[in-house]
Amino acid sequence: MRNDARHRTYTVSQLARLSGTSVRTLHHYDEIGLLKPASVGENGYRYYGREELLRLQSILVHREFGIALGDIGVLLDSAGFDRLEALRAQRERIEAEAERYRRLARTIDRTIAELEGRDTVMDKQLYEGFSPEKQAEYEAWIIDKYGEQARPRIEAGRAVVEAMSPAERQDWMAEVAELEADLGKAMGQGVAADNPALDPILSRHRAWVGISWKTMPTPEAYAGLADLYTGNPDFRARYEAIQPGLTDWMAEAMKAYAARAA
Repeated sequence: MRNDARHRTYTVSQLARLSGTSVRTLHHYDEIGLLKPASVGENGYRYYGREELLRLQSILVHREFGIALGDIGVLLDSAGFDRLEALRAQRERIEAEAERYRRLARTIDRTIAELEGRDTVMDKQLYEGFSPEKQAEYEAWIIDKYGEQARPRIEAGRAVVEAMSPAERQDWMAEVAELEADLGKAMGQGVAADNPALDPILSRHRAWVGISWKTMPTPEAYAGLADLYTGNPDFRARYEAIQPGLTDWMAEAMKAYAARAA
């Protein structure tokens, strides 16, 4: 049975269903040389074998970590690339993140219990699972990219979030999750990024950003935020998990909206 699996081939539509990607994505990977089919039949059908399945898995895992497609190709095709070593390292990283999310889930459960009147959360337990190192890394990335003039806004945003009650913070994050899901749905439905029909969602998103900024972002600042989303691996990983390709599509949508709002 295992030997049969090694010799089985899939068409592009079969591989799309198997991997949870889209046919369009696989065609794109072929066009940019990231994932070529094992063979192309006389009928023009692409066929993928075991090696291509394993390479696609590597691509998707790297995408989960927010690595750009061009960088993934360079990495996978480098002479020193060791797939087994890479998978082991990635598994360790995923396990560490999984533990952090388990702690966050317990923190949220405790807060829900308090809000429902079933328990009282100790002050320190309100913040278990949040990563100071991750936040510091993120802030350092912003300052490195945009300079010291970004520091006052970072500090103001941190103060706003820290002043929120657990319930307020939960509602605030639930709102942006809903907005991001709506944008992912629109992209999945084929809505063009520059379509004015997206304005109501983007207007709400801009207002959501304004809460932490303590002021409504100017159109120019909102467009600049789009560059931050595409340039930061954590944001890219977040949006790609919602919908592959959402990061760049959303950035384009934000800039188009900003141009209309200017």
